[in-house]
Amino acid sequence: MPQATYHFPKGFLWGTATAAHQVEGNNTNNNWWKWEQEGHTNGSAVLAADWWGGRWREDFDRAAETGQNAHRFSVEWSRIQPTPDTWDEEAIEKYRAMLRGLKERGITPMVTLHHFTDHHFTDPLWVSELGAWETEAIVPLFERFVRKTVEALKEYCTLWCTINEPTGYALGGYVDGGTGAFPPGRNSLKLAMQVQANMIRGHAAAYRAIHLLQPEARVGFAHHYRSIAPHHAWSPLDKFVAGNFFKGINLGFASALAEGVMRSPLGSVRIPEARGTQDYFGFNYYTREYVAFDLRKINTLFGRNFYRKGVELSDHGFLANEPDGMFEGLKWVVRLFPNLPILVTENGVNSADDVLRPRYTAQHIHQMWRAVNFNWPVKGYFHWSLVDNFEWDLGWTHRFGLWGLDLDTQKRIRRPSVDFYEEICRENGLSSEMVQKYCPEVFGKIFPS
Repeated sequence: MPQATYHFPKGFLWGTATAAHQVEGNNTNNNWWKWEQEGHTNGSAVLAADWWGGRWREDFDRAAETGQNAHRFSVEWSRIQPTPDTWDEEAIEKYRAMLRGLKERGITPMVTLHHFTDHHFTDPLWVSELGAWETEAIVPLFERFVRKTVEALKEYCTLWCTINEPTGYALGGYVDGGTGAFPPGRNSLKLAMQVQANMIRGHAAAYRAIHLLQPEARVGFAHHYRSIAPHHAWSPLDKFVAGNFFKGINLGFASALAEGVMRSPLGSVRIPEARGTQDYFGFNYYTREYVAFDLRKINTLFGRNFYRKGVELSDHGFLANEPDGMFEGLKWVVRLFPNLPILVTENGVNSADDVLRPRYTAQHIHQMWRAVNFNWPVKGYFHWSLVDNFEWDLGWTHRFGLWGLDLDTQKRIRRPSVDFYEEICRENGLSSEMVQKYCPEVFGKIFPS
């Protein structure tokens, strides 16, 4: 049996990621809470993981005690600026306390200033009432919020993510939103493009504002890379619609930062101020989808997406375990932004019984090591997530945490993946002994004889 260890560079960041609304609890002044109360979701966040009540302390202890040296969390705009003309200094001080808590535990913090995720997001209610990201008036409002927040937190943080998964916001609320599953429930490709363009402008304004306040800052955004493949590689129609999906999901924001032009299947928008506004590329990866031509799918430019037959699926068939998509995506980033540092800002799987999570984690970290072995500048990895959290419209049915959460008692449940990830963090690598111990069923894929 082969014996080896895939090591990562010295100083590599090993952490976990969380998001404000999903772990804080009682976050009642944003549009997603309103959406929950209107009955559009599978339950409500309520206490979530009770971070606003102070339980972040015990979770940060767990992260530190299990070898993690980094943590990515987000701040909630609606807490910091509850109305257009007020700032909540008590809320800001709570976030300062979280950052101090990380620093005291020897953990490098990364702060996300606005956490959208695929289809899901939280804007303050007053921002939603003003039209949110549909109008360019949002840009100076977002910049003002960023200035206030960074000025208050910069003593403890130099690593910033302006916006998480912006494309998911545009597609979820303004394309898939027509199904009524996601706020604001609109259905307009043209409006989706407008929203994304405004988010790019907001990111660029935030990037420059942060560097004025903190010249040494490292600023970027987090992109949800979706691996997209044609259902039939020989079919020109499948290849055409798969290409449209790829451009619509992956290209718009990235192309604006690479060349100052937001590109999409519906056309291009010049945003010259966005060019070069990132110090690293934030890379979120979960799965791969296949796309087939379907005349019935007008709203998605005649593409029907699905997972390939026979692939290993997570709980409820939510994610497909396609680890080579991680390597494919990192290769795409390196080609688009040569020499730009890359942070894997999210990667994980919903696995309540923790059976799939160890092999999913091992296989994806192995693919990340392959990228590092090509001397691609991958500098860190943030596993999603530290503890079970409220998964938006899916509620508490999908469990992504290394640590489980009992909602009735707030008790944390130590899953075996906690120990596996601890060994990875402490070794700064993935060894054959670890894989044999925690997920022997994929040993031959990772350490072939």
